[in-house]
Amino acid sequence: MSKAVTRPLKAQKFTFSNATVQYYFAAGFAALKHIVDIKHTVLITDEHIYALHEKRFKGWNTIVLKAGEEFKVQQTVDAVIDELISMEADRKTTLVGVGGGVITDITGYVAAVYMRGIRFGFVPTSLLALVDASIGGKNGIDVGVYKNLVGIIRQPDFLLHDMQFLNTLPQAEWENGFAEIIKHACIKDAAMFKQLEQHSFRTYQGKKKEICALVQRNALIKTKVVQQDEFETGDRKLLNFGHTLGHALENQYELSHGQAVSIGMTYACHISEQLTGFKQTERVVQLLEKYNLPTYAEFDKQKALDVLKHDKKRERTTMNYVLLDKIGKGVVKNIPLTDLQEIIMAL
Repeated sequence: MSKAVTRPLKAQKFTFSNATVQYYFAAGFAALKHIVDIKHTVLITDEHIYALHEKRFKGWNTIVLKAGEEFKVQQTVDAVIDELISMEADRKTTLVGVGGGVITDITGYVAAVYMRGIRFGFVPTSLLALVDASIGGKNGIDVGVYKNLVGIIRQPDFLLHDMQFLNTLPQAEWENGFAEIIKHACIKDAAMFKQLEQHSFRTYQGKKKEICALVQRNALIKTKVVQQDEFETGDRKLLNFGHTLGHALENQYELSHGQAVSIGMTYACHISEQLTGFKQTERVVQLLEKYNLPTYAEFDKQKALDVLKHDKKRERTTMNYVLLDKIGKGVVKNIPLTDLQEIIMAL
């Protein structure tokens, strides 16, 4: 009887300023034991992921957190650190975040501060985390209504993609992820924008090959942007398209990240009409609505502006705002806050 052939685990390596990150695309969760030492690794996940995939966590040291953006706060970080101390985790321990953007943010942040920095990696389980949150090294927490106000930029050692996690992903989370995919298309990839117009959820949810290709394409778009500008002094700012106003609305109105960004992109298109002469707002809005994302919304504009003034993209009396020249080409405009207030109040 012939022996089964074991495929070697292949990684694509991407180099950033201070680190090289191994990307294991469509590798499978079982491969994790070949990347880290199971005895000296702690998995961090949330109760939803754990309940759906409990068997996968068998044999691993695991910390299970409450699920939701409202728990992406310092209190949760302190609780995780207390558990790591009780587990006798040391400087040779590896943390692995298995979950969506909240889990990857918390895991990366804890890994940066525990014992002044330990190794970590991610197994993103949501579409949003696969194409955006797990990539680029931004890890942090919210403070009140202020999104990601506290955090660091520190690259993980590896990313491991297991597309099987998408089989249990709620429809709302598919929509959440497509907001970031559409964002990438708007700022960097007109051809992908057209592909998204031609396809639908049915295409990507029904064909494994299609969703794998789409996830990898988006992961590489963000990776290349971050490689060129890791600490957000230039082009990385483009990744904030839809996020400035979006973040100001997200926690105030208890929106999902994708919903908030989608609304933010809609209004960024209208601001682009005024400041760059952008003429394709209707096309962007139609695509967002095709993937069940909100576009226009009633909100307290003054309250949104008050939150927006605490955004990390503010530089004293101006705001770096991401706009579109055309679909596939984002630009950053430095807008005086007084002008921005007038524009937003008039929307």
